Amino acid sequence: MRQSAAASSRQSTLQNSALNAAAQARLLEKKKEYEAVAALERASVQFVRRIDELGDDFDVMADAGKVCGQVLEQWPNMFRILGLFLSAREHQQDDRTTSDPQSTSGERLVRVPIDELRPSEDKT
Repeated sequence: MRQSAAASSRQSTLQNSALNAAAQARLLEKKKEYEAVAALERASVQFVRRIDELGDDFDVMADAGKVCGQVLEQWPNMFRILGLFLSAREHQQDDRTTSDPQSTSGERLVRVPIDELRPSEDKT
């Protein structure tokens, strides 16, 4: 073999190993980049899921706010009815000279069956 051929084969071997090392380094760099992008995608999926759950919670809170508003809307009417009842009761008491406390309208004794309301475990 001639010396120039041996030198050129050595140079090509050095170039191949240098190219191979550069390709390995680039491959390693691309693997790290891919892993970073995959981790970012996983984090994004988790973030979207959490935001969706948060949106569901906001929907529940909005519905609860509507219900509270409807309940609060009824309070003035309830107080008006209560005032009418109390004024009617006072008027009836004023009209009567002898008032029997059990005959006053609006007052009733109600018996609540507590034993039936308790869970079955408490009955034993």
